[in-house]
Amino acid sequence: MKKVKKAVIPVAGFGTRFLPFTKAVPKEMLPIVDTPCLQYIIEECVKADIDEILLIIGKNKKCIEDHFDRAVELEQLLKKGNKEKELKEVIRLANLAKIYFIRQKEMNGSGPAVLEAEAFVGDEPFAVLYGDDLVYSDEPSIGQLKKAYETTGKTIVGVQKVDREQTYKYGIVNPGLVKGNYTELLSLVEKPKVEDAPSDLACMGRYIFTPDIFDIIKRTPPGLNGETYLTDSIAIMAKESGVFAYTFEGRRYDTGDKEGYLEATVEYALRDEKLSAPFKKYLNSIKGKLF
Repeated sequence: MKKVKKAVIPVAGFGTRFLPFTKAVPKEMLPIVDTPCLQYIIEECVKADIDEILLIIGKNKKCIEDHFDRAVELEQLLKKGNKEKELKEVIRLANLAKIYFIRQKEMNGSGPAVLEAEAFVGDEPFAVLYGDDLVYSDEPSIGQLKKAYETTGKTIVGVQKVDREQTYKYGIVNPGLVKGNYTELLSLVEKPKVEDAPSDLACMGRYIFTPDIFDIIKRTPPGLNGETYLTDSIAIMAKESGVFAYTFEGRRYDTGDKEGYLEATVEYALRDEKLSAPFKKYLNSIKGKLF
């Protein structure tokens, strides 16, 4: 069985939920304290021994390329200012992984976005991570899915349980047999009505795919809005060759949502060694005044 060594991260969307900020800056570059969400996701891949990463970008995303490139003038400025810690960090960032870019010329769904990676992936299994799904965990969430793939040899969909009232926001698993963290995936329902949700297991922006997903995407019919969804392709794969949902451990944040972004910012600040104590003091000082 081939190892998972490559990851694909689609970041071509417009980020309309964060307008006007995202008119010029990609939502994936929103800072969680001082680090872009996308950087955390790429670091998650590296920690899971996945160091070849393809970013599917769109227009107005050049700052993503710049962020992961060398910045010679900045490095020289930091060196002159004897800012060794900051200098080491920007150099580390430029050497974080083998990062490649391809531009998606037309926004027509999550399926075609992943299809852009076919030449990059070849005949290997690969990871897909969404650029605004941040997961804080001791063991990288994509690493947990990678182990699940190595156990089953099947496509793995990362899931977590959500409140029934929230199922309309997610792709929801129609479950079969369950064993531990593994659930046989019979089909997926994209953003069902709460009363129609087949379970409370929701897709959380983490996947390990076998390479036959590309052929399936090509023959997946578009939805009512003309877009082709990855969830529909996964549903076809489940019927043809089998797919497992895997309930991974970790705190997941939807940083593409304003509330989720604020939750991530506050909780990451509280985990920061330098910020934690003064930030807690500040939060306690406004308790009862603002909330």
